[in-house]
Amino acid sequence: MTMKLALSLSGLLLTAHVWAQDVATAPASEAASSPVAVADAPYVALQRQWEQAKYNTPEAEREKALEALSNQAKAVLADHPKDAPTLIWSAIVLSSYAGEKGGLGALSLVKEAKVLLEQAIEVDPNALNGSAYTSLGSLYYQVPGWPVGFGDSDVAREMLDKALATAPDSIDANYFYGDFLLSEEDYAGAIEKFEKALQAAPRPGRELADSGRRQEVEAGLAKARAEL
Repeated sequence: MTMKLALSLSGLLLTAHVWAQDVATAPASEAASSPVAVADAPYVALQRQWEQAKYNTPEAEREKALEALSNQAKAVLADHPKDAPTLIWSAIVLSSYAGEKGGLGALSLVKEAKVLLEQAIEVDPNALNGSAYTSLGSLYYQVPGWPVGFGDSDVAREMLDKALATAPDSIDANYFYGDFLLSEEDYAGAIEKFEKALQAAPRPGRELADSGRRQEVEAGLAKARAEL
């Protein structure tokens, strides 16, 4: 079995100024009022190391790096089990590790990531600009459907709609919606979302993630245009 998994939400699908949220940035008012608190938030170290593993680690070493980070995420989450951003980032790390691992072993990881994202939504659906919806939506369209997995394109669309309703200009939310539409062979819709993603403003402190995500957006845009 192969699995497409590529989460970044925000990594979503992120900045020390805040998250990959969009999975990116914390609300401007929050960042302005407590920049030190945001920088010291428990998920920030996971976010920074995820960016390095995802975008700055040789492919041959990426699975091992993400495995180590997933173990670290479990330790952080054990200390902050009700912190929505930590739940989200732990899920992103797990799903990214699953994408590198592949096979049946990856399925248990994405199921665990799904549970963490659902818990994050219960705690605070707007955390990290609603990036739990982005990440959860991306899992629903990339994971196989029943009886193998929980994949469901209708639920994916619902989650991605909620993500865009919360953060309409997010590079991550627009990228994953575009990638979803590409998988659904809605090429015109995919192009619209990819082009919107490319218009997203740079995220302070997220230069590496922004660069990597823009490359993914441009690759998706090229695929969609080639189908028209």
